[in-house]
Amino acid sequence: MKFSGKRIMSVTALFVAFAVTQVYLGIAFAATNPNPPSVAIPAGPPQATAILTTQGNKPILINGASASTGATILSGATIETPDGVSATVNIPGHGSVEIAANSKVILEFDPTGNLKVTHIQGCLTLHTNSGTGGEVDNAQGIMGKTDRTKNDVLNICPGVKVAGAAAQAGLSTGAKVAIAAAIGGGVTALAFGLRGSNPSPSTP
Repeated sequence: MKFSGKRIMSVTALFVAFAVTQVYLGIAFAATNPNPPSVAIPAGPPQATAILTTQGNKPILINGASASTGATILSGATIETPDGVSATVNIPGHGSVEIAANSKVILEFDPTGNLKVTHIQGCLTLHTNSGTGGEVDNAQGIMGKTDRTKNDVLNICPGVKVAGAAAQAGLSTGAKVAIAAAIGGGVTALAFGLRGSNPSPSTP
């Protein structure tokens, strides 16, 4: 009986020693592990995108690469139209930008309702929906802003010389008024805009 008791005590002592050793090893491993398990970070909101439409489905340049109708435009893209080809970029829920032929702009937008166009050359018409703030800048500063409280339109066409009707392709009436203003002065531009493309004969 004495032998059996000593044997049980020895086994118990070994078991306790083994358990204590495992606990210390676990603590030491946790303290020295330089690469804890990674934690997944939730993805942010999806990036806003826009859709391109080109005149006659002809190609234009987006960031220096050829693109045509249906192409997806990301914020920060540089858009350049060649001779005789205008384009429209539609930003769903916010508005659109009409870009005349022989023009170059940088378009920036975000999901919160901010739309900015940097004018480099040529003519453009910016349409913004109510709730969207629109702005056109150039190297000298702000050229114009739209009213966030309503659907609004901003025409930009500084110092353009028009060679013919084809040079105005894709522009709204307001943009044509801006072109006329650059060429012939305010009075001529106003008459052009109010009388349309088929004015009645003037009386002698």
